[in-house]
Amino acid sequence: MKAYKFELFTSTIEKNIRTGIFKPGHKLPSVRELKEEYRLSISTIQHGYEYLMIQGLVESVPKSGYYVCYRPESFKKELKSNLIPTVRDAIFSNHLQLTTSLRSGRKFSEFNVAAPGDLLIPQKLVLRTMQQVVREQGAGLLRYYPSNGSLELKENIIKRAAAHRSVIHIDELLVTDGALQALYIALASTCMAGDIVAVESPCVFSILEVIRVLNLKVIEVPIDPDIGFDIDFFRNACHHNKIKAAILTPNFHNPTGILMSDEHKLALVTIAYQYHIALIENDIYGDLNFHGTRPTTLRSFDETGLVLTYSSYAKTLAPGIRLGWLAAGKFMERAEQIKFSLGSTVSPIYQETVNKLLTGSSYDRHIRAFKAQLAKNAYFTVNLISDNFPQKTAVLIPSGGYNIWVKMPDHIDMDYFYKKCEQIGVRFTPGFTFSFSGAFDHYFRVVFADKFSDRKIEGIKLAGQLFK
Repeated sequence: MKAYKFELFTSTIEKNIRTGIFKPGHKLPSVRELKEEYRLSISTIQHGYEYLMIQGLVESVPKSGYYVCYRPESFKKELKSNLIPTVRDAIFSNHLQLTTSLRSGRKFSEFNVAAPGDLLIPQKLVLRTMQQVVREQGAGLLRYYPSNGSLELKENIIKRAAAHRSVIHIDELLVTDGALQALYIALASTCMAGDIVAVESPCVFSILEVIRVLNLKVIEVPIDPDIGFDIDFFRNACHHNKIKAAILTPNFHNPTGILMSDEHKLALVTIAYQYHIALIENDIYGDLNFHGTRPTTLRSFDETGLVLTYSSYAKTLAPGIRLGWLAAGKFMERAEQIKFSLGSTVSPIYQETVNKLLTGSSYDRHIRAFKAQLAKNAYFTVNLISDNFPQKTAVLIPSGGYNIWVKMPDHIDMDYFYKKCEQIGVRFTPGFTFSFSGAFDHYFRVVFADKFSDRKIEGIKLAGQLFK
């Protein structure tokens, strides 16, 4: 892992906070004091403090400085799961309206839609690039493209993957109509109706919906708040059940924002080898790390083709860019057949637009600015919830992506909570939409992928103060 200059002072501060030497409310050295002591630039010290804020250790008080706001590790115990390996039919109510924007006439503060808001979308960049593509390609954009996708685009995707140690071969790569189509193809390529698949618990609604449509059975594997996907639980489930595939998001899991370590990624791939289980890896948030380097993927540790990795540009560019990809590994032949049956080509203008952005430096510049804004939003949202929601409200601080997972105290009537939120014009994603088991009734997800207007800030404050 790349070392950063700011670690010269952040490592000491972090250690002192975690060991209790620095107590909550303790004022930390100023930027100028650290500049003189460590002979670092002001921007390096500011980046260091931003890192500590994203870790939930430090808060910034305007015109005053930086203070300790650390919550003890026992805080995470509230978010531990008590699941046991149980095979379930993929049946639940249709919750689509709870996870998408209703675009109603009345103004709502929507924190329930996992997509970048209009104010964070690089509108000028995308539209300008599209216009350039239309001028350069002309009528060529009106013809069918290769069914597996543009060769040049696929080469760019492969090059970017190689930068974080993910080896993708050109003959296993499909360009798809978004991430959800890629997931559908991956599942249909590895499983038949009635097969058992392992999923994260909590698991994002769209994945559960694809499982339901394909008539698969599920075993829910709990997300441990410290490590992510519970490896020991999964190993035990594999020992007692014939699991055909596992679907998971190792990098900045939705809804918890947890990043799986390389050690646990390798362990998971090893279990998949042992039981010959296909690992379907969702990497749509992989570029959105708040600190450190871009994380590796499960594919980085795969040598047999059992890992199928998919991603898209809807989360990093704009939700209307319906372009994703699937590296299908040893399942490519079947995946290619299924892809063709769903539509022979993906929109040429989307392919050429994304390809142009990836070819130059535009995409990387956008990502740097985008994830910096997301990191600030994450910290701001956590503080809003901590300051305004009832005591014993538990919050997981994400390491990347744009989701926060919140657990309300057990005594709260959640039906009444959502009803009151609706009345004041606020929408969160209810926790029960993230499971077939109904295990998360007291949880909800907050999406922070938009700029915070006064209305949004006031909405979160009012929602929390309903029961404070």
